[in-house]
Amino acid sequence: MSPRESEPAARNPWWIPRQLLGRVPRQVDRAQLRVLGLIALALLFENYDFQLLTATLKHIAEELEIGAASLGSFTSWIRLGGLPAFFVIPFADSIGRRRLFLVSMLGLSLGTLATAFSQTPLQFVLCQVVSRTFMVTAAAMTYVIVAEEFPAAHRGWGVGMLGAVGSAGHGVAALLFAGIDWFPFGWRALYALGAIPLLLLPFFRRELKETVRFQHQAQQNPAHTGVREALRAWLRPLAGLALTYPLRALAITAMGGLAAASHAAVFMFTSFFVQEVHGWLPWQYALMFVLAGGVGIVGNVVAGRLGDAIGRRVIGFIFLSSFPFFGWAFYAGPSSLIPLAWILLVFAVMAGNVSLRAIATEIFPTAHRGTATGWLFLVETIGAFAGLQLVFRMTRTTSFDPIPVIIVGFAILLGAFFIVLVPETRRRELETISSES
Repeated sequence: MSPRESEPAARNPWWIPRQLLGRVPRQVDRAQLRVLGLIALALLFENYDFQLLTATLKHIAEELEIGAASLGSFTSWIRLGGLPAFFVIPFADSIGRRRLFLVSMLGLSLGTLATAFSQTPLQFVLCQVVSRTFMVTAAAMTYVIVAEEFPAAHRGWGVGMLGAVGSAGHGVAALLFAGIDWFPFGWRALYALGAIPLLLLPFFRRELKETVRFQHQAQQNPAHTGVREALRAWLRPLAGLALTYPLRALAITAMGGLAAASHAAVFMFTSFFVQEVHGWLPWQYALMFVLAGGVGIVGNVVAGRLGDAIGRRVIGFIFLSSFPFFGWAFYAGPSSLIPLAWILLVFAVMAGNVSLRAIATEIFPTAHRGTATGWLFLVETIGAFAGLQLVFRMTRTTSFDPIPVIIVGFAILLGAFFIVLVPETRRRELETISSES
């Protein structure tokens, strides 16, 4: 690292607008900001792919002839597509965060491109399984990299800013969705654009370096690094995670799974709901998503800063437990209340996820951090599948019914209480936190 890179950032980079996201902390140097910018760009493409399904669900259902009552089941199997990522993510603790991140970006791009050519619901699901496996893996690596590279006093800020900047991918998907009726091939063209990261892979490979903490870990345990050793040793961190930190693993399991069930149920049908029930046009949904959602994404930064100042547990509980009430307002309130409810929904989910992701990457040692993050994404995948399946099973009409969505949305309330099982991580070094069992 050059002396210039280790200097504090004199001002915000162009991609962190000070008026919207605040000032960069002085203790964050140029090298750390560069890492944040690189992985936030990758997260942008992941979020673009993730948002496409929600935005284009009505159009996909019409072309592939999927009934409204079957959408819960259809989308649940797609969300379960992230399950194989759990068997991939532990390799980050053996072969490195950078290498697995690059492989994941390649897989994500190819899976998204293949989705554009799907001709049946089954083909669509299978292509999305590939895409979401690597989407989840890449997302997990971005949060691990930030947790390991940022100073303890501003780790929450780093995780929050990663989420805020990466959320631009949701906005890009919504803006393009506004013109879906003018795109040749409609939703297929939007998925084809998800292959753009293929062109950026040489850039990521050249600019992104391995984290310093993993390099130190690899030097201390050289036998546990490399692809061949990873094939034998990937179960080791899984067993160590459960045996050494059982209460922490339980807390992450409950919070992540129940939160994902609520988030998936509430967010998956937002576009379909306003178009089918309230008669909105695609551009109206896109306008609400970008303008109102743009306010909501500030929740990333707010939660990160408040978590650094007050504590992860208090802030996490507040935002996790408030989410279902905003979901109820969105689906059961009057049409005029939908934009305000959307702002609060996005704010709560962004802030809650920042707190949960920060905690999951902070409470385990370097040797288990990739695995722990993978475990969180695994239970979130299973939770999202379960939440959408519940919506499907509870639906008793052939048309869309918001009542099951609202009911499943309240599952997160139970998960919020499990946050008491994890230690407070505010302004503490990772090594100090993980040494407490």
